[in-house]
Amino acid sequence: MTKVLVLGGTRFFGKRLVQLLVAAGADVTVATRGLTEVDLPPQVKRLTLDRDEKDSLAIAGEQEWDIVYDNICYSSQNAKDACDVFAGKVGKYVLTSTLSVYDFSEDFLKEEAFDPNSYEIRLLPRDKVTYQEGKRQAEAVFFQEASFPVAAVRFPIVLAEDDYTRRLHFHVEHILEERPIGIANPEAVMCFIHAGEAAQFLQWLGSSSLTGPINACSHGTIRQQNLMENISDIVGKPVQLVKEKDAADFSPFAFPASFFMDNQKAEQAGFAFWQLNDWLPDLIQTLSTTISKQKV
Repeated sequence: MTKVLVLGGTRFFGKRLVQLLVAAGADVTVATRGLTEVDLPPQVKRLTLDRDEKDSLAIAGEQEWDIVYDNICYSSQNAKDACDVFAGKVGKYVLTSTLSVYDFSEDFLKEEAFDPNSYEIRLLPRDKVTYQEGKRQAEAVFFQEASFPVAAVRFPIVLAEDDYTRRLHFHVEHILEERPIGIANPEAVMCFIHAGEAAQFLQWLGSSSLTGPINACSHGTIRQQNLMENISDIVGKPVQLVKEKDAADFSPFAFPASFFMDNQKAEQAGFAFWQLNDWLPDLIQTLSTTISKQKV
């Protein structure tokens, strides 16, 4: 039986990953701070620890693991602590990283656009770095210093009906209420991944031989303006896009330039990505129906 540790597996795609692992017969332990009540399969074991404290994380290093999934690593210090704690204790380490390690581009971003193997390491905690720099630093530490195999999954924005950041919800709500949405660049191209797809990818990657940085996104891209128009069509209300607007009305998708990835490395290794057009309209419809009912 595969022994798996999930650091941060109580919500969104982390929770979905845990459910998939259990269904596949894995022996799963979830490590969190224990602050959130969550309904997980009864056979899932729990560890309570603080990811930002090395002595606390060391609790997880008292056992050996076939796979460790790390969904809550945000800095070079987080990564360095894991390298030390899990040395000789893990068969494969899967780090959840992000599209944000890249810079904006009008072309499909391939993995080599950011090379963590040559990136200068600065050992800092998460409160001393931006999200982008924290993830860059985490990748750099793992790939330059880890004594075990590491894969870093670079996800774009992850969407689903239970997205706790409510980024797609924001747009559906604004259009339903006929409120303006601030968009810096309506022509900017984006990519996404569904939370269910992200969980499937993580499960697949853990048991594959693939290592290194790996992009993971649904097939297909969409321009910001087209996305807003699609939401408008589905909810049956007009969309009002403006260049400048108060922060409360500014789109959380409002990248100033295009930001989308090439997923061929993972696809060629055998993973079948979903088609964006197959799930995004259905998700928008679900959110529209749910939000409309809540407002009645």
